[in-house]
Amino acid sequence: MPGWRRSAAAAIAGASVLAVALSGCTSQGTVSIDIPAQVDATLPDATVTEMRDAVTSAITATGATGAIVGVWAPWSGTWVSGVGTQTPGGAEVTADLQFRAADVTGAMTCDVLYRLAADGRFSLDDAITQWVSNVPGYEDITLRQLCDGTSGIASYTSSLDGLVLSNPARVWNARELMAYGIAKPRLNDPGVAFASSPTNYLLAGLAIERATGQSLGEVITERVTTPLDLTATSMPAPAAAPPGSAPLTGHWSQPNAEGAYDCAQPLEFTTMSASYGDAASGAVTNIRDLGRYAQALATDALLPDGSDRFASPVPVASDQPTWFTAAGGAYQAGSLIGQFGSTPGYTVGAFADPTTGMSVAVVLNNSAGNENTGAWLAWELAAIASKAPAAQGQTAPEAGLPWTAEQMRENITANAICSAPAG
Repeated sequence: MPGWRRSAAAAIAGASVLAVALSGCTSQGTVSIDIPAQVDATLPDATVTEMRDAVTSAITATGATGAIVGVWAPWSGTWVSGVGTQTPGGAEVTADLQFRAADVTGAMTCDVLYRLAADGRFSLDDAITQWVSNVPGYEDITLRQLCDGTSGIASYTSSLDGLVLSNPARVWNARELMAYGIAKPRLNDPGVAFASSPTNYLLAGLAIERATGQSLGEVITERVTTPLDLTATSMPAPAAAPPGSAPLTGHWSQPNAEGAYDCAQPLEFTTMSASYGDAASGAVTNIRDLGRYAQALATDALLPDGSDRFASPVPVASDQPTWFTAAGGAYQAGSLIGQFGSTPGYTVGAFADPTTGMSVAVVLNNSAGNENTGAWLAWELAAIASKAPAAQGQTAPEAGLPWTAEQMRENITANAICSAPAG
């Protein structure tokens, strides 16, 4: 599986409402997530030991110094923890730190797009030119295709990452970013194939702002974070800043002329303008919010009953397993639904099973490695957690996953940019 997103894809008895397991708060906003109740227990020591080893291995492979992980298995227990350090030899990573949500932001943008369509503000089959001005020649692309990833519009980031590296404080206009994407040749005809492109989410965000007369940040607050009581999650102001008042230190290592990375001293990259990610990757969050959001996304909790958001998934790439598809601003991997990716400083993955309620959220504090690592690590942890024994009085689900933890570990190590110190 190595390299698919950067190349080919430019890739239980009795359901009840989850109450307070993820946020630790007494209120969960106005939206309930209909999944099995989370047992009040920690995951077994043997399970935690195996998962910690997986996270530590991924930290080494990606040149990160630390990670934050949350795993919720409703029938067995939870594990929420920081692993490693903020910087080489620095303070320990704790579970309460905030970080950039990367591509999970795009899923939130699509939450809003689908909700507004359900409310009759527009049709998902409207051409993007009806809601975004100055995109002539794109009348054949619909709003739905933006979130399905089938628009064929190219990414803007490959053209601009170098400028962000040298000037992280620069504030970007979404239309300027969009222009870099639409100026490139189309990746495919609309509706023909999937291709990962943050430009899709920028366009969706502009359509949302046109339809509502509000900023995207305001609409996401109203329709995503407040209803789900995601108190640590927001779309920051454009001025350069770290991701929250208690941030996880981010790194964005760069290769030297020979292509090697300085794994002992990764390049620190915590403060930048969130405007560069905007509707695609601009949000900030913490691990508990991310885990809860993954459950809401997987169950389509923010949309009315009968939503067709995930009804017609498309293959991520022709060389990928049939269990790996995309639709509605999210990926489906076996029984899991979620999002993943990287943004300067951070690599993120968040997936949940809408039937069992199992949720996995991870962040590594270096974005230099393969951006698919967020998915691979989340899937490795999910494979381990899916086999966790039931706590007393609980029943483990029978559902399995179409991959093994070992296969995901192999993907991560095969794409490693750093290796463990000799000795």
